Amino acid sequence: MALEIKAPVFPESVADGTVATWHKKPGEAVARDELIVDIETDKVVLEVVAPADGVISKVLKNEGDTVLSQEVLAFFEAGAAASVAAPSAAAPAVAAAAPEVAVPDDALSPAVRKLIAEHNLDPARISGSGKGGRLTKEDVEAHIKKPAAPAPVAAAPAPAAQAIAMAVGERVEKRVPMTRLRAKVAERLLEAKQSTAMLTTFNEVNMKPVMELRKQYAEKFEKVHGVRLGFMSFFVRAAVEALKRFPAVNASIDGADIVYHGFYDVGVAVSSDRGLVVPILRNTERMSLAEVEKTVGDFGKKAKDGKLTIEEMTGGTFTISNGGVFGSLLSTPILNPPQTAILGMHKIQERPMAVNGQVVILPMMYLALSYDHRLIDGKEAVSFLVAIKDLVEDPARLLLEI
Repeated sequence: MALEIKAPVFPESVADGTVATWHKKPGEAVARDELIVDIETDKVVLEVVAPADGVISKVLKNEGDTVLSQEVLAFFEAGAAASVAAPSAAAPAVAAAAPEVAVPDDALSPAVRKLIAEHNLDPARISGSGKGGRLTKEDVEAHIKKPAAPAPVAAAPAPAAQAIAMAVGERVEKRVPMTRLRAKVAERLLEAKQSTAMLTTFNEVNMKPVMELRKQYAEKFEKVHGVRLGFMSFFVRAAVEALKRFPAVNASIDGADIVYHGFYDVGVAVSSDRGLVVPILRNTERMSLAEVEKTVGDFGKKAKDGKLTIEEMTGGTFTISNGGVFGSLLSTPILNPPQTAILGMHKIQERPMAVNGQVVILPMMYLALSYDHRLIDGKEAVSFLVAIKDLVEDPARLLLEI
């Protein structure tokens, strides 16, 4: 029975997608619910699976082609047996191999990255047959099955020839297409710089009280809630309390109107293999510390596996970015329009501080608040950041809401 393989239904915020990787070729046996093609959108990679056991009879959209929601990608024969392709003649040996260039992770699909990681391969040593030289899953599988050729024994090159070879190798270039996610991130960052009056204010927070609280209750917290107690939950709760006091920081600009939100949906910036994504914690004013930690942990796993949905990354009234996990000591985070503010966390570092006339070594963290000066005044932004500092340095304030 002939069936149509269609692209998934895209949400309203996604106009189209790109065929990233075909995991099955025409005539190849496919099991029910087996992954056959990845569709890459501006935000996520959507997987299309087989509707039944059978084979793909004809592919209508090749890798790199743009597709619309519910557009037909291929025809599928349910219950059909796989065809056996005739072995092709061995290709003649190439006299001189093209210079190898490292391929950016952004150019690799999730399936390709997984195979490369499992077999500890160098993507630069694999020839890509996809559009623009992109590696496909089949390219990697063929490389794995290919027996390793013995290294030829050659005379050592003359010093002059060796120097020329090294100089030529250092100037090799390779052009690869930008992924849709990377292109969208670039577009939004440029938009934020050009369409907002962005400023950044800084402060620092003493992390010792929170660290002592974690040390005292970490084991019991994990035993009761099944999740580790981190720093993010404290900053999310502190941000919510500060947002209640300064509604403009939780607002957005829509044309000539200011939209004040009566809810607190906090986006948490997460780094993935495909780029930066910002899943949203919904109604954080109702979430406990444990619920925040569990949700953020789930988002991190989904981002790593490429399983975040578009719904999980849509919306948000405020964003928190933690560059400290990568060792950043200080930075100026960029706004995530139409939001008007973003909080940047950084690395905790011990520094000498003056306390009651005495020099004390304390674990300190720099905080940065980037904000849209069109809506938020400097006094408001500084007061908001001071409120977060006070709440984190005295966690009891979070319980008492003072």
